[in-house]
Amino acid sequence: MNGGMDWATLLAGGLVIGLLVAAPIGPVNLICIRRTLHYGQLNGFLAGLGAALGDGVFAVIAGFGVKWVFDAIQDMGVILKLASAGILMFYGLRVFISATPPEIMRNPDGSIQRGSKGDLAGAFASTFALTITNPATMVGFATTFAAFREVVDFQSSSLATWVLIVAVIGGSTVWWLVVTAITGIFHKTIEHDTLRRMNQASGLLIFLTGAALLGYAVWQRVFV
Repeated sequence: MNGGMDWATLLAGGLVIGLLVAAPIGPVNLICIRRTLHYGQLNGFLAGLGAALGDGVFAVIAGFGVKWVFDAIQDMGVILKLASAGILMFYGLRVFISATPPEIMRNPDGSIQRGSKGDLAGAFASTFALTITNPATMVGFATTFAAFREVVDFQSSSLATWVLIVAVIGGSTVWWLVVTAITGIFHKTIEHDTLRRMNQASGLLIFLTGAALLGYAVWQRVFV
């Protein structure tokens, strides 16, 4: 690895970008936490992995500077916001009005018994869809990558660009692994009523996030 490329900075920068993109507590974080509480760490982690893959798609676009894709995303901004808002509101409403979580079954040592792992494919697909329908993520990646290029010119070779992209996905994946692991620890002592309240609160917050995004998209369409 010669040629003046600072590979250590490239890898570290990619990991940090991935963590920064994933870390803000929003709908995807709430979905991952809820799925971990209900179905276990594997389900919650796969939900996070769906978001990480969505981040990877945008990282590829931003990293290789695919201008026509970026322009198309900008042109479809309102449509994508409406789609994302619809997904969020539907999911949030479904969570809020869903039946009360089943009675928590505990092992003799007091730990919670693990039941069904839930729909693993659905866990992955739901957060992937939310991520790739959010044009703000694309803009965020484009801005972040442009700034990072001043530190390391990752576009000097395809290999360097791919290393950065893989590092970004890795950083995002590490975040979801940590979130689901910590949630899994608290899951061992959580009570049924607490789980029900968290279920309702997360559903309401996800729904309101979607409603806010819908309102912004409509306002942008009408007044801007």
